[in-house]
Amino acid sequence: MKISVAKTAGFCFGVDRAVNLIYELVGKGEKVCTLGPIIHNPQLVLDLISKGVKIVDDISEVPNDYTVVVRTHGVPKKYIDELEEKNINYCNATCPFVLKIHKIVKEQNEDCVVLIAGDENHPEVKGIRSYCKGVSFVFKNEDELKNILKTNPIIDKNSSICVSQTTFSKKEWKKCEKIIEKVCTNCKIFDTICSATAERQSEASELSKICDAMIVIGGKHSSNTCKLKDVCADNSKTFLIETADELKDIDLTSYSHIGVTAGASTPAGIIKEVLNSMSEEKLEKEVETTSAVTEEVVETADLAEKANTEPAVEASADGEASFEEMLEASFNETENSKVVTGTVVNVTNTEVFVDVHGRKHTGVISLEDLTASNADKCSDVVSVGDELNLVIMKTDDQDGVLKLSKRLYDAVKGWDELVAASEADEVLEGEVTRVVRGGIVVAAKGTTVFIPAALTGLSRDEDLSVMVGTTVKFKIIDLNTQRRRAKGSIKVVLNAERKAAKEALLAKLAVGEKYTGVVKSLTNYGAFVDIGGVVGMIHISELSWNRIKHPSEVVNVGDTVEVTVKSLDNDRISFSFKKVEDNPWEILKRDYPEGTDLKGTITGVTAFGAFATVIPGIQGLIHVSEISNERVKTPADVLKVGDEVEFRIIGIDFDKKHVSLSMKALLSEDEEETSEEEDAE
Repeated sequence: MKISVAKTAGFCFGVDRAVNLIYELVGKGEKVCTLGPIIHNPQLVLDLISKGVKIVDDISEVPNDYTVVVRTHGVPKKYIDELEEKNINYCNATCPFVLKIHKIVKEQNEDCVVLIAGDENHPEVKGIRSYCKGVSFVFKNEDELKNILKTNPIIDKNSSICVSQTTFSKKEWKKCEKIIEKVCTNCKIFDTICSATAERQSEASELSKICDAMIVIGGKHSSNTCKLKDVCADNSKTFLIETADELKDIDLTSYSHIGVTAGASTPAGIIKEVLNSMSEEKLEKEVETTSAVTEEVVETADLAEKANTEPAVEASADGEASFEEMLEASFNETENSKVVTGTVVNVTNTEVFVDVHGRKHTGVISLEDLTASNADKCSDVVSVGDELNLVIMKTDDQDGVLKLSKRLYDAVKGWDELVAASEADEVLEGEVTRVVRGGIVVAAKGTTVFIPAALTGLSRDEDLSVMVGTTVKFKIIDLNTQRRRAKGSIKVVLNAERKAAKEALLAKLAVGEKYTGVVKSLTNYGAFVDIGGVVGMIHISELSWNRIKHPSEVVNVGDTVEVTVKSLDNDRISFSFKKVEDNPWEILKRDYPEGTDLKGTITGVTAFGAFATVIPGIQGLIHVSEISNERVKTPADVLKVGDEVEFRIIGIDFDKKHVSLSMKALLSEDEEETSEEEDAE
């Protein structure tokens, strides 16, 4: 397998400048806080936090004697004004390309309308709008732009300019640019997409065209990283990951050529860790690197040394093991060296603070290291006072902090339980945490189990995401003891349950018993119904008391129906859908005795008589001799199909299911009544 790395993957100039600035300040021993996350990369932000860098959302939150670093995306003008008014020491790390946009909009007068291509909720866009003296509008695609131009006549009346968020999609920008040039001729257009962003998008696009799959590395909330993913996804299968740990959930073995790119806010150390992990997993035979990734790693490491400690994002590649490596190592560690016990003393949404028994260091567990199951916040898993068994992942003597993992301890313990469950052919329960390529991941026994899509029990066209968050039963079908990975099957449990239910149901089935089931399929001759693992057929003749041409006239696939067992022949089961109370012969016996006068429709004419509908499901014969008082040579001379006639039931043979009718009987009565009336006169 071949791997190609995009030439400009990783830090752009603006991000590199900002990160260098903070590491330099920390290295000098200064207290630092940032207005919002310095960049949209959670790993680097966490590393800065571990070094004492605080993140504040408002100037009022800035601690005394702290230097404020303004993030790369920039901040609204009011924050800069407040920093200066309060004489707070600050360093402006806003990207020069963003500052250029601020300058452009600041130079416009109050009558100028500013159109901004970008995400109105992105901090960069919020900052740009704060420098606009007049009206501004934000659009993220051509449809929103068209709507703005259509519904705001002020744009036509006033002068206007258009700028873009530095990370805006180049492809989308070209579409919007054409619309503005055509519709808004008085608008001055400034292409302010960062050259690094445009270059990355272009390289990613070209690389994705020649690769079977693309790995995009970067923060999932990073605008430029998400744009890279979208660009790559147009040409090949694309995976967005934040760290190398996520590679374990992606099956890349089916791809012969994999491309790798990274967002402008992705540290070189993380890129290196991903490449190393791919090599360690033997997913490729050669790595073709077209960038100075190694040089960038060295530079990042040098900066870290200035701060007297290595960044956490580098550790995984340069000594700190990945989760799988730590898991493996934990099996060989002694109780005293890696496994500790601690008491929870404080819980936040994202971190748990632990008093580690026998240790002076403060213990910290991040949300991602707390549990293998999905959890929105730490309090969903633990509470103050809980005693936990934990694994030490990292010791930071300088900050007096132990980075701990409950998830790792649970995984070590849970592995033995998985092995035992596999040997005993035990059914396990777990929570579906996410969908990955080829299947789902289930958290069970403190660790994770991969279940292929074909073994989930869902049909091929069903969306696996419906299973996320649900509890499922499964069995272990394969264990990789070397890599300590487990594969499970939900389907084998479902099949066993269905078989057991079927056997139990078959054992108690009896002719004449009623059951509720679901129509599974239709044929020309009947309907197949599942009554809970047991499937039987309703013959078309047993669907209705009336004559029907196709089962769909009565039932459809998916209908819930009540059926009666008609016959049992080993595994062949026949049902009836006809209800006794709806039997037309029973209705005739109850409601229509001999002598009943009715009106019906002629359904057939023969040489010896005509057939007419008595009630739905029953026809009777009007013999030629019972049609009229006068001699009828052939019934067709006086009757045809479709005629409505009046008749009397003069005979019923329930055994032979014959009904005799007479039109003449009614005519004779009419003649007698007429004769009596004439005599009376």
